[in-house]
Amino acid sequence: MPDKNIIIALDGWSGCGKSTLAKAMAKALGYVFVDSGAMYRAITLYFIRNQVDVADHIAVEKALASIQLQFIFNPAKGSSDILLNGENVEVLIREMEVASRVSEVAAIARVRQFAVQQQQRLGEKKGIVMDGRDIGTVVFPQAELKIFMTADKEIRVQRRLKELKETNAAITADLIRENLEQRDYLDANRAESPLRQARDARVLDNSTLNPEQQFTLAMGWVREVIGQAH
Repeated sequence: MPDKNIIIALDGWSGCGKSTLAKAMAKALGYVFVDSGAMYRAITLYFIRNQVDVADHIAVEKALASIQLQFIFNPAKGSSDILLNGENVEVLIREMEVASRVSEVAAIARVRQFAVQQQQRLGEKKGIVMDGRDIGTVVFPQAELKIFMTADKEIRVQRRLKELKETNAAITADLIRENLEQRDYLDANRAESPLRQARDARVLDNSTLNPEQQFTLAMGWVREVIGQAH
């Protein structure tokens, strides 16, 4: 347990295991874990349910005014679930329908502004691990530790396939590959806070690392940063 709270920002491509690492780090450090991607997925779910036209600025603004997001601790899994207007949507937001639309919704400037404001409030007291696409560049450019995660695309496809097969037997590697390629392109090329590696981020390529190995590497960086902070 550290005697100094810091902000840890994890960014990177889809399917790199950012949330898995962020959850493990938060648990070990006694920090709050915030899955920023879950916020964008929940907003996307609301847009899908309410047939919000992403090109209609007024409709988008009206929808955001009707959205309340909240994280609650789920003791069964030892991490937080996200609530959309009081409804636990943690499972629903992981489905392919949401995955195929989330980058489009997350590219909307007003949506990102809405989410970033909430994310920054969550980090005011530090002691937080947050993962996403623009955490180290936009949300917390002052974060003491920034990690940029990457991995070989085919390895990402196989990892995501294994994860989704548990709930969707019909999913295929081709569908996942197409989705990852689309999300990578949209994330990197959107006008509003695109996915970028922060200049002071430490790169973690986990193509050949298992979860325990990447956790050990990342926690070594935490100890190094906290030691320098004294």
